[in-house]
Amino acid sequence: MRIVYFGTPEIAASQLEAILNAGYEVAAVVTTPDRPAGRGKQLHASEVKECALRHGLPVLQPEKLKDESFIGQLRSYNADLFVVVAFRMLPEVVWAMPPLGTFNLHASLLPQYRGAAPINHAIINGETETGLTTFLLDKEIDTGAIIMQEKVTIGETMNAGELHDRLMELGNSVVVKTLKMIENGEVKLETQNSVIEKDNLVLKPAPKIFKDDCYIDWRKKSRDIYNFVRGLSPYPAAHTKIQKPDGEIIDLKVFETNISEKNSQNGVIFSIETDQKSYLRVVVSDALVNITMLQQPGKKAMKIAEFLRGTNVSEDWKLVL
Repeated sequence: MRIVYFGTPEIAASQLEAILNAGYEVAAVVTTPDRPAGRGKQLHASEVKECALRHGLPVLQPEKLKDESFIGQLRSYNADLFVVVAFRMLPEVVWAMPPLGTFNLHASLLPQYRGAAPINHAIINGETETGLTTFLLDKEIDTGAIIMQEKVTIGETMNAGELHDRLMELGNSVVVKTLKMIENGEVKLETQNSVIEKDNLVLKPAPKIFKDDCYIDWRKKSRDIYNFVRGLSPYPAAHTKIQKPDGEIIDLKVFETNISEKNSQNGVIFSIETDQKSYLRVVVSDALVNITMLQQPGKKAMKIAEFLRGTNVSEDWKLVL
């Protein structure tokens, strides 16, 4: 099979390596155009482009996926199959091009968690299990017929970064298994609608997460706050705002928390306490939530003890809701 591969970030580069290591022919790679990044705003190539160049593969970087010159180039490779991992939505003129279709790798057990941020939302919602799905692209986002799935347990303390890395590793084998199934004519497709009906599912979406979505709601229960923080750690990171006695407001990123026993100060919410410069905690409605790792603007992420050694935190500090 001749394959054209579509992808951009690290997780997609890992799967491209796996496909090449398995001996499949990748005729070309499609990725995003180089973008300015860093303080110097120098052009930065995607991880997939860097991987492709290491292997001497042709790289296409269209600004618009319906551009006629790009479509012409794509057709010229006479690919049997397109493979998509962590890329933008493809127009029908692209995904319908190869005779064997176009399959995508998605970081959830579809039809649950359709959308751009399935890893984050699964942890935020307190799921104990997720996985990977390969499916054929169709006209709607993440709705195509399922080729195969593999499940992963979400550990009690696992954060989004750790789950991402686990799924990236698993994805290498899932993509190769899918290619072998297609190559050998062993695919038995299952529609997502049949899964929904069979299991009577209420679907949970996974939309893109913006900064305004990342602020901690301290009015929620402690377990919801705990899951929210680890579901956004290390990226894009949960945020909270704290006002100092002089009126200055600090926007802190919160990377880790834990939960103490039920608090004995019923009704005391939003207070911040310290003890011997070793922890920072918020009294919420049902427990004490201890912030154990955070980051101030312009500084590195640090454990709470390091933060408190260099910061004169007092009970006069207030949470800004």
